[in-house]
Amino acid sequence: MSVIKVGVMGIGNMGRSHVQLLGKGKINGAILTAVCDPFQDNLKELLKDTAGDVQIFKDEDAFLNESDIDAVLISTPHYDHPRLAVKAFAKGMHVLVEKPAGVYTKSVAEMNKAAKESGKVFGIMYNQRCNPIYQKLRELIQSGELGEIKRTNWIITDWYRSQSYYDSSEWRATWKGEGGGVLLNQAPHQLDLWQWTTGLMPKKVHAFCSYGKYHDIEVEDEITAYVEYENGATGIFITSTGEAPGTNRFEISGDRGKMVVENDKLIFHRLTQSEREFNATYKGGFGKPECWTIDIPIKGERTDHQGIMQNWIDSIAKGTPLLAPGEEGIKGLEISNAIYLSSWLKEPVELPIDAELFYKKLQEKINQSSFQKKNVEKVIFDVSETH
Repeated sequence: MSVIKVGVMGIGNMGRSHVQLLGKGKINGAILTAVCDPFQDNLKELLKDTAGDVQIFKDEDAFLNESDIDAVLISTPHYDHPRLAVKAFAKGMHVLVEKPAGVYTKSVAEMNKAAKESGKVFGIMYNQRCNPIYQKLRELIQSGELGEIKRTNWIITDWYRSQSYYDSSEWRATWKGEGGGVLLNQAPHQLDLWQWTTGLMPKKVHAFCSYGKYHDIEVEDEITAYVEYENGATGIFITSTGEAPGTNRFEISGDRGKMVVENDKLIFHRLTQSEREFNATYKGGFGKPECWTIDIPIKGERTDHQGIMQNWIDSIAKGTPLLAPGEEGIKGLEISNAIYLSSWLKEPVELPIDAELFYKKLQEKINQSSFQKKNVEKVIFDVSETH
C-alpha cells in the first residue's frame, strides 16, 4: 500500500514531538505532509530537518481541504479535540487524537459517533498502553490469574508542580483554558490504565476535590475518589500536584492474591489457593493462605508515543488491531467527569453520569473562570503530559 500522508494539527509541546517523529521517518509507512497551527510563526525552522516538502497552514479549514492528507494527528488544546476530529472524519480522514479525548463526555460521544459513521481508523494517544508492565498486568488479570477482583488502589502523587509552572501561561489551571487540573491534565493516563488493565468501570463514584489547595489556581490540585464496581469490589484513586516526594503505586487485590506496580516493577503476591476456598475450609483459626511473592519478568521495551503512532499507521495500512482505539477515550473521561460532578454536588454519582448536568455545571465554572479571553483557540500549546 502507498505511504500514508499525515498532517499534524496543533504544534505545541507534544505536537512538536509528533512532527519530529514523523518528519524524521521514525514511523514506518507514514510521511509528514502538512502541519497546522494558527499562531505559530516559526514552523519553517521546526521543519527544516524533515524529509520532503511539508505544507504549512494557519487556517484549519484550508488545512483540511487543501493539504491532500490521508490522516490527521490532533494535538491541540483539550476542548478542540472532538470538534476537530468530527471535521476530519467528515473529510474522510483517519484520526489520532491526543489525550484526553475531550473535556466532557457529551462532545466525545459525538466524536465517537462521527468516527463510527466514517469507517475511518480512530486512535487515541494513550501511550502508557505501550508500557510492557501494564500490558503484562492486563494480561495476567484478564487471564484470570488474580481471580475476581476485590479492590483497586492507585496513589499517583508524583505529579509535583511548582507555582511557577502554573504561572508560565495565563490559561494554565483554568476552567476555560484547560477544563480542569491534575485530573484532566496530568492523570488521564492512569484513569485509562485503571480501567483498561482491570477490565472494570466503576458504577458509583464519591469524590473529594481540593481546588487551589497547594497552588494559587482555580482548578483542582488534589483529589481522592472512592469507587464501587458492579461485582462488589471497591477502589480508591488519589492524585495530587502538591506532594513531594510523591508516590506512584497501583495495587489490585483479588481472590488469588495481589498485584502491585511500583518503581517500574510488577510484583505478584500469589496465593496457592483461592482465598474464598481457604476461608470456607480452613479450621485453624488464625491461619491464612500460603502466598508466593513473584517478581514478574517484563519483556519488551516501552515505545510510548512512537508505538501508538506506528500502531495507528499499521491499522490504516494493514488492518492491525488498535492498541488504543479512540472510542475508548470516553471511558477514562467518564470517570474524571464523575469525580468532578461528585465533588461539585457533594454527593455520590452513578455511572454513566448525567452528561447534560455535567456540561451545565462545567459551563458555570467556565463563566467564572479567570481566563476570560474571547479567543480561547489562541491557546496554542498542547497541555498533554506523559508519565
